[in-house]
Amino acid sequence: MKELPLSKVYQLLEPGPVVLLTTARNGRTNVMTMSWHMMVEFEPPLVACVVSSAGHSFAALRATRECVIAVPAVELAPKVVQVGNCSGRDVDKFAAFGLTPMPAEHVAPPLVAECFANFECKVADTRLVNRYNLFVLEVLKAWTDPAQKNPKTIHHHGYGRFVVDGETIELP
Repeated sequence: MKELPLSKVYQLLEPGPVVLLTTARNGRTNVMTMSWHMMVEFEPPLVACVVSSAGHSFAALRATRECVIAVPAVELAPKVVQVGNCSGRDVDKFAAFGLTPMPAEHVAPPLVAECFANFECKVADTRLVNRYNLFVLEVLKAWTDPAQKNPKTIHHHGYGRFVVDGETIELP
């Protein structure tokens, strides 16, 4: 064994695929890239996620208490990285990166048409927001795109490195 710097632990424990999180506030939509999230309950589905308080989406999520989590396939990886490398304060990311906002049914933030799954969410718990920027979201409605067969997700390993979802195995 060799010692690993503590700053690199997240690269090995990253829990799930890179997703996009959309918000809407004061008539303006935004989309951010997010990979720090995890399931915390099955029914109703609860997702915990960290949204940096320095980001443009944090204020919108805190104020409106709603968002959409959109799950992109590997084909969107270049756009996902571009979305993550700029701020919604300065850029209309939907327009700049050719993403299509679609109306959601239960929340104001839009779905992302190019993603194979979209989850409409409301904030269910904010007790850890002040301390850790951690929101607990309840999924109100889930959508999938049947035209996208067997999508592969991307997983962030830090510093521009990603792993693509691989082979599926079944175990008894």
